[in-house]
Amino acid sequence: MSEGRAAQKRQGNRPIPHLRWWIGGLLFLSTVINYIDRQTLNALGPYLKQQYRWSNTDFASVLIAFRIAYTVMQSVGGRLLDWLGTRLGLALSVAFYSLVAMLTATARGIWGFRIFRFLLGAGEAANWPGATKAVSEWFPARERGWAVALFDSGSSVGGAIAPFIVLFLLERFGSWRPAFVITGSLGFFWLIAWLKLYRRPEEHPRLGAGELEHILRGRPSEPAAHLPRAGWGKLLRYRQTWGIVLGRALLDPYWFMVSEWFAIYLVSKGFRLEQSILGFWAPFLGADLGNFFGGAVSSLLISRGWPVGKARRAVLLVLGPSMVILVAATYTSNYLALILLFAYATFAYAACATIFLTFPADVFHTRAVASVSGLSGTGAGVGTLISTYLIGYVTDRYSFQPVIVTASLIPLLAVAVMAALVRPRKTPDPEGLVLDF
Repeated sequence: MSEGRAAQKRQGNRPIPHLRWWIGGLLFLSTVINYIDRQTLNALGPYLKQQYRWSNTDFASVLIAFRIAYTVMQSVGGRLLDWLGTRLGLALSVAFYSLVAMLTATARGIWGFRIFRFLLGAGEAANWPGATKAVSEWFPARERGWAVALFDSGSSVGGAIAPFIVLFLLERFGSWRPAFVITGSLGFFWLIAWLKLYRRPEEHPRLGAGELEHILRGRPSEPAAHLPRAGWGKLLRYRQTWGIVLGRALLDPYWFMVSEWFAIYLVSKGFRLEQSILGFWAPFLGADLGNFFGGAVSSLLISRGWPVGKARRAVLLVLGPSMVILVAATYTSNYLALILLFAYATFAYAACATIFLTFPADVFHTRAVASVSGLSGTGAGVGTLISTYLIGYVTDRYSFQPVIVTASLIPLLAVAVMAALVRPRKTPDPEGLVLDF
């Protein structure tokens, strides 16, 4: 639809106030549902290990099946989203992974779980590139930190509530299978709202003229028709791309170590299964607060005149090194102390992760945002694949102690990579892909 036709249609429809934040709310809900589907298995991990007599290495193999597909499809999904558009791309992704989540109830053994987790990873991979692309379309730079924090906090909320939902369904039905069916169905309800509400700002009949002007004023102009698409080869020539990709490859395994292994870690420390599931919420609450802290602080600095890149880096340089505090978890078996240590660690992680997720929209033109976000997701997937295998191997043969110590130190390297590579160009980019951030 042309801008002229969209403007004519807007005249006949009552605008929805603050529509961009309604869009942000839908992105938040998609991430909540994404993580509920993902965490259903992780919350059931201790129970399934007992029922099927899995070792940590066996459980890691199920997680790795998800991660292989997720890793590959982050980049592929990003490219597809830049090609198909945000609305259709995310709709197809949510429909596919919701169906797969429901079908997981039919799994009959470890290979069944591996196959369904592989398919779930393939479907869920598009969520973050798609949400980041939507933010680049709907929010000016000074609001993107808040918008990314909003949708990314859905992972914390989904992860926090999933154990309670799963535990309730497990007790209600006496079986783990209904948990997959019920949680998997949530995506189809979201899909109805998404297809009804989402359009690009220029094409939306319910977007007020004032809000449209506000969005476009803080967003780079559309590329000239003669400029070529931003392919992977071209994007990988930029050091900013490598800074984002390598930074996430180092940082993201920290999160998945907690979100996928925390319940099992607590059981390994001698706590009951019920305690491990109920204590599972605390790191996710910490992460939820961290998402908004990172977005709020960087946005506040931008509103006070700081350059976008400098404001984002400030958050990373302060909170990234503080994640080393998790080392203290190896010296205590106190339940409350462990919960608090992991909660702070995920708080600091999430503040930094919000910045890394915002970088593609800050650094690159909107026509390349999903592709760069997808490449960074693939980098994160590769790092997490390696770490997931090592966690299973090391914990079966030794303990969680070397895992926790290593995880505490890696964020220091991630921050160093970011500080060295994700910096503004000294001269304008002739391709128009890297922005002045």
